[in-house]
Amino acid sequence: MRVIVVGAGVIGLSCAIRLAESGYEVAVLARDLPLETTSAVAGAICYPYLSAPVDRVAGWARASYQEFTKLAENEPSVQLRHGQEFKHAVTPDPVWTDVLSDLRRVGSPPPGFKDGWSFTAPVIEMPSYLPYLVKRLESAGGTLTRAALSGLPTDAELVVNCTGLGARLTAGDPTVTPVRGQVLTVEQFGLTEWLMADEGPHDLVYVFPRGKDIVVGGTSQPDSWDLAVDPKTATAILDRASAFVPQLRKAKVLRHRVGLRPARPAVRCEAVRTASGQRVIHCYGHGGSGVTLSWGCADEVLDLVRQG
Repeated sequence: MRVIVVGAGVIGLSCAIRLAESGYEVAVLARDLPLETTSAVAGAICYPYLSAPVDRVAGWARASYQEFTKLAENEPSVQLRHGQEFKHAVTPDPVWTDVLSDLRRVGSPPPGFKDGWSFTAPVIEMPSYLPYLVKRLESAGGTLTRAALSGLPTDAELVVNCTGLGARLTAGDPTVTPVRGQVLTVEQFGLTEWLMADEGPHDLVYVFPRGKDIVVGGTSQPDSWDLAVDPKTATAILDRASAFVPQLRKAKVLRHRVGLRPARPAVRCEAVRTASGQRVIHCYGHGGSGVTLSWGCADEVLDLVRQG
């Protein structure tokens, strides 16, 4: 069967790989190539954020965590790193953390915080991970083509819609809305552990070390389509993060980026038939969890394809 996957972010590529490696003839069509997508901006720690419903997200996250753990054995763009997260209020363990063998409560959180935990999680270097996915897709016989589409293709037996924010057009779905995220990267100075802190609904703190740089974030601004880097926001991001990792103040800033997370009240992952009888599988609305849910959702998309 020929399958067209629309969208070349981490969700589209992961779904396409699962299908191609299972014997389907897969063509990925996308307006934006992988390194131009929101996925390329992601700090990309395996940790659900801004996605629902809780039970399905937990299942997808577990599956992805296990897949990334396997990838970390041979793929340099996936690294298992230890880190800590701090919370302002006492918080129950996240429902997906049963896959974490080393989850521990932090004995004495920083001043102003009442709770926290430490654990090991996959940190994915998106500038090199996305090209790895493309190569893996092509090795399985799949193709990737830039295409400006005004809607979903109608000339394929099956279409998988992984267009993120583009689903406002491709699926006629206005419930998908942008949540603006601004980040910066600084030169790596020997940091090995990641950090996250709960600072408020719109002001985030996260520090994710990678091989040659460190991603520092961030923001969570709903209903903002602004892709311009705001210098004041960048300064505030660095100030917040430096309170936890003082070395950041002296680190050389390499780049500023903005991405728009495709938020939705709930992730849409389901098969439908159009009025003409064409099968479409929608898989979009992952919020800030595209990387985290990617392999779990790809597994579910493969199951939906097989169900016919």
